[in-house]
Amino acid sequence: MDNKNVALGSGSIGKLLLSLAVPTIVAQMVNLLYNIIDRIYIGRMVSGDLAMAGIGIAMPIIMLISAFSALIGNGGAPLVAIKMGEENNDEAEKIMSNSFSVLIIISIILTTIFLAFREPILWAFGASEATIGYSMDYLTIYVMGTIFVQISLGMNPFINTQGFTKIGMYTVSIGAIINIILDPIFIFGLDMGVKGAALASIIAQAVSAIWVLKFLIGKKSILKIRKNT
Repeated sequence: MDNKNVALGSGSIGKLLLSLAVPTIVAQMVNLLYNIIDRIYIGRMVSGDLAMAGIGIAMPIIMLISAFSALIGNGGAPLVAIKMGEENNDEAEKIMSNSFSVLIIISIILTTIFLAFREPILWAFGASEATIGYSMDYLTIYVMGTIFVQISLGMNPFINTQGFTKIGMYTVSIGAIINIILDPIFIFGLDMGVKGAALASIIAQAVSAIWVLKFLIGKKSILKIRKNT
């Protein structure tokens, strides 16, 4: 991993904005790309139109899972930045560690609720007899990987806020590349269909989560996740 972070406390504002914005924009573009490719593969399945419709019905739940990670990550990271600006890294680490704990708790709650009530929720969202099977297959696997989504998306902002924008970009890029590679293997090679698409996404998120945690507990991170806060 690259240990060169952006010096947020010095340098011109223009250069800082550029150094922070470019990796973030690239990460978002890569993320958009792998979502597009994901849909292309699913659309080429037999009954691809029904599969796409089924996943579309499950999408609000998927977006809700991501929203909770954004809530903690994008809410906690600015607080960490403020404390770092005050040169109070101990308090910054406490905020980051507590945010991580909250993400774990949220993961458990969301996983339990959506696994228990996924079918009635999908029916309420407009599933039909033709699409409910695809929705259930995709959502069941995806929900079981909620903890990986929460960690990878929720903790990555704490990397960016320390100035390690390239590391943050790699978090998204690694997941995207893995997902793009695994999609055709699982969907077509192993004939798993939408289950394969969901499994590829979760494996990609798991690797990204491991990448994030490895950095935040490693020597190169300014702030580290602590057990006792």
